[in-house]
Amino acid sequence: MRILIVDDETLARDRLRRMIESDGQHEVVGDVATGRAAVKVCEKLRPDLCLLDIRMPGMDGIETARHFMTQDEPPAVIFCTAYEEHAVQAFELQAVGYLLKPVRRHDLFRAFSNCARLNRMQMAAVKNIDTNRRTHLCARTYKGVELVNISDIRYLKADQKYVSVRHVDGEVIIDETLRELEDEFPDLFSRVHRNALVSTNHVQGLEKDSKGQIGVRMGNIEELVEVSRRHLPAIRKVLRRL
Repeated sequence: MRILIVDDETLARDRLRRMIESDGQHEVVGDVATGRAAVKVCEKLRPDLCLLDIRMPGMDGIETARHFMTQDEPPAVIFCTAYEEHAVQAFELQAVGYLLKPVRRHDLFRAFSNCARLNRMQMAAVKNIDTNRRTHLCARTYKGVELVNISDIRYLKADQKYVSVRHVDGEVIIDETLRELEDEFPDLFSRVHRNALVSTNHVQGLEKDSKGQIGVRMGNIEELVEVSRRHLPAIRKVLRRL
């Protein structure tokens, strides 16, 4: 198997690499320290298996695995954790591989023989044991996988089957719906139009454009986001709370 190692601890990555390479039957195609890097490397290298730490700063292992699921051929995932909590039982019941740190060689290779590719039923079980929501949205662009930090997003706009994500450094398209995003981040985004949500934390005020249409002024971007009459009272309430 071609294996990717993801762990924020250098010693843990090196230890896993040594154990895997000592067997001579598997290849470590890379090792990275963050979930963000893991998603991009996985898209490029297409490993068969990912050894994925759960508790990492920034994007944790649970969210990283969710982003793997957007890929055409997600890798098999064996979660690694130093904490024997209820998550372990959940993984076991749903046949999602896991290893407790410090990882032992015997357990590692036994997990290799039992691992299977992630499916949506398994990921549903993983989601249920983690209360943290996503910190990034994932888009597929001509550059490959692009991850956008939620805090960098200024507005989301629906365009037929897709949603345009306007962030401080540009714009990407994601295959999600406004309703799904509104339900997931109700405290972070406010609806200003049937086809638009704005980042509540970055709303600066209301302005009229050259045609007299009222729009929301957002921080760090030039364009206004159109506000419908129906949603004008709600966005005014948001402004009063700021």
